[in-house]
Amino acid sequence: MTAELGHYAIVLAFAVAIVQGIVPMAGAARDDARWMALGAPAALLQFALVAFAFGCLTTAYVTSDFSLLNVAQNSHSAKPMLYKITGVWGNHEGSLLLWALILTAFGAAVAAFGANLPESLKARVLSVQALVGIGFLAFILFTSNPFERLHPVPPDGRGLNPLLQDPGLAFHPPFLYLGYVGLSVAFSFAVAALIEGRVDPAWARWVRPWTLAAWCFLTLGIALGSWWAYYELGWGGWWFWDPVENASFMPWLAGTALLHSAIVVEKRDALKSWTILLAILAFSLSLLGTFLVRSGVLTSVHAFATDPARGAFILAFLAVVVGGSLALYAARAPALEPSGLFQPISREGALVLNNLLLAVATGSILLGTLYPLLLDALTGEKVSVGPPFFNTIMIPLAVPLLIGMAVAPQLSWKRAELGGAILKLWPALLASVAAALMSWFLVDRQSALATLGLALATWLLVGALMEIAERVHAFRASAGESVRRLARIPRSTWGMVVGHGGLALVVLGIVASETWQVEAIQTMRPGDRVGVGSYVFAFEGVADAEGENYKALRGRFVVTQGGRQVATMEPEQRRFTHPPMTTTEAAILPNLARDLYATVGDPDSAGGYGTRLYFKPLVSWIWLGALVMAFGGALSLTDRRFRVGAPTRRRVEGTTAIAAGD
Repeated sequence: MTAELGHYAIVLAFAVAIVQGIVPMAGAARDDARWMALGAPAALLQFALVAFAFGCLTTAYVTSDFSLLNVAQNSHSAKPMLYKITGVWGNHEGSLLLWALILTAFGAAVAAFGANLPESLKARVLSVQALVGIGFLAFILFTSNPFERLHPVPPDGRGLNPLLQDPGLAFHPPFLYLGYVGLSVAFSFAVAALIEGRVDPAWARWVRPWTLAAWCFLTLGIALGSWWAYYELGWGGWWFWDPVENASFMPWLAGTALLHSAIVVEKRDALKSWTILLAILAFSLSLLGTFLVRSGVLTSVHAFATDPARGAFILAFLAVVVGGSLALYAARAPALEPSGLFQPISREGALVLNNLLLAVATGSILLGTLYPLLLDALTGEKVSVGPPFFNTIMIPLAVPLLIGMAVAPQLSWKRAELGGAILKLWPALLASVAAALMSWFLVDRQSALATLGLALATWLLVGALMEIAERVHAFRASAGESVRRLARIPRSTWGMVVGHGGLALVVLGIVASETWQVEAIQTMRPGDRVGVGSYVFAFEGVADAEGENYKALRGRFVVTQGGRQVATMEPEQRRFTHPPMTTTEAAILPNLARDLYATVGDPDSAGGYGTRLYFKPLVSWIWLGALVMAFGGALSLTDRRFRVGAPTRRRVEGTTAIAAGD
């Protein structure tokens, strides 16, 4: 009965979404306050219905109700409770229901916290959000019903993919979806603004917190996925430029560009057309990622294996959403003339350069991701576009981007002097030169790229701190005055400094771990010893082990440094039976200076075992930096400007009106 109630709730939510998508939009066109007011309660009701349905499916997983086909295919009675719950979204149907839940949650949040929005804009935003929801709810009802019954009822289920039975993957999809779906609000604001015919600084102030929240969640989701790949897949890497990894990275890049361009709209009433386009493209790239994961065109540990018919539905939905929004943009964008002018050397100019570099990076990744698929579809030829291509593209783009990130905050709005801004950054310049010299003479004279990377990371980190030093007039004002100025610094500025500093930590981690890691891949027998960097791994053999729902072959390494025992590491090769699969569980000894990493593989006929041993300096800084970046974004969200609402324009000349039929 619970399943039928959940299915009925989805049907009701679909009906409510249709009403929400039509009536408030029509009310805004007719200037009918009663019709517009329907949007908020409809959004809240739609969220409540989808949440109820999601609760019903979760109940079926927790109670191991194998009369549901979805539960029987993706769960097992022997699974730990954590993975019974996370199994809800560890499959195609359940993940779509999670997507719909988050989509309606964001719509309900706009309804609940959008009191400062003009009624017509709020009504249109909620209607566009509902129209997107109609597509996903229709997809669930007509092609991907998670409440489909199974007869006869099997005695037990097939179990969840063992690769997904991991804490990292338990939380990675929800955070990733919060980022993906959060960008739908920016999309709804963009389409609503195009329909309404007004894009001004107030609009930018309204859209920024929603974009920033989505960006924070997406940052955490990508970081969790990278961390999971690092310790679960057993290959020692943290990023492989997998097409599905790229599908999450592209919206992140577009969302980052959107955050910065919205600042220009808010401060200078410029870049309005470009900002609207970025809002459309960021969510469109999220939908593209959904298509890639569920269409069956990709083979990936991240992808759901589904039939092509479902992929065709998503492709059609993608064409309607992206094509329709771009057509609306093409019709209305020419009237979005900027009223704020600025010189190329200015903070606006630096943010334009930031957007240009991020857009080129996004387009390059999109090309590298889709080219093999298009070539295969058109000619049947199989090609692979991997790390060499993406690294060759991204490194030259990253250099000016990182340089500009430290310079931009030192530039004045509208018009600035580049020399003066660079002069303010002399401590950052000295620190980056010192870091480069230390790297070159004390660490490695063979890698110029590593030296450049450390210099850039230092430049960005110190440059971010210089923004605070400049605001408090460090060494130019009394200590008391500097403290008073420090207390008055907006949280959005602190968020920017923390976010840029987090990116500097990520760059340091990438450069150090990729340049100076030591790898040893070999077959070892009990008693063998292998040196990895300054550490020695002594292999003591393997033993059988057993977990809650798997059996394992557990290796044992005693790690010493300079004759002193540092640790005992016990990697495992796990064998699951529901469903049958063997996975690698790396043993990792982490700290901020380095990670020691060990895996054990299959035995050979001579009593040896395949092993991988790594020394990876500063690799933990990659995920630490991502957490710091997300914290910086969250800190900016607490800024008072985002709580008190957007300013109201007093002069008609300060707004952009698009006349119907222009």
